[in-house]
Amino acid sequence: MDRPTQRARTLSQNFLADRATAEHVARLAAPDRRRPPLLLEVGAGNGALTEPLARRSRELHAYEIDPRLVPGLRARFARSPHVHFVAGDFLAARPPRTPFSVAGNVPFSRTADIVDWCLSAPGLTDATLLTQLEYARKRTGDYGRWSLLTVLTWPHHEWRLLGRVGRHRFRPAPRVDAGILRIRRRPAPLLVGTGPRRTWSDLVELGFSGVGGSLHASLRRAHPRRRVDAAFRAARLDPGVLVGEVAPDRWLRLHEELTA
Repeated sequence: MDRPTQRARTLSQNFLADRATAEHVARLAAPDRRRPPLLLEVGAGNGALTEPLARRSRELHAYEIDPRLVPGLRARFARSPHVHFVAGDFLAARPPRTPFSVAGNVPFSRTADIVDWCLSAPGLTDATLLTQLEYARKRTGDYGRWSLLTVLTWPHHEWRLLGRVGRHRFRPAPRVDAGILRIRRRPAPLLVGTGPRRTWSDLVELGFSGVGGSLHASLRRAHPRRRVDAAFRAARLDPGVLVGEVAPDRWLRLHEELTA
């Protein structure tokens, strides 16, 4: 194994090596009709995604954790004054106060932390991330099941799987394919009720707790059975449904009924 490949694997880096894929991801992150005023790139690597992102952004801040790659990147983009390279860990960055977008080919081992960073940034408008395919499918309900994180954040963030990228389009090739994950902050939250009994997070966390053996039984720990029965009817849910099978829009109806 050569030294660059060994270093890439140590840093959990799998560089995008397919130009068409890079162009496609850049188009999703920054459509022609909307150039984001500020775009942050997670892990510039060898600049494969940086190049098309630079053409589609007004200001691009590209983070690269490997300091040995940064001088070459700065030299390559020396004639692009709107592109700024930051030598350091993206997770250590302070979120901008102004609206911004995020894009990047993220290290699979750090995906959860990067997604958490994005979700907690008040100014984030959207994030377009190349992640492990399984992670993207799990978070977007593509398996027919929904995760706790997705349901918790659904009123404020939309999660979508925009495509699959074969593992051989990366160097070194990871063991699994990647997915294009899109997270978009909603202009206005979807919550329609703010009843005094429980907040959205209280309701969802109780439902996912497993206490009682089913979603219906878990919710009955905080609400009368007749109200839970009525909420399930309104949401068109079977009382025996598994919690992971309940789509976010059905959770919204449960919340509406139980906090009315």
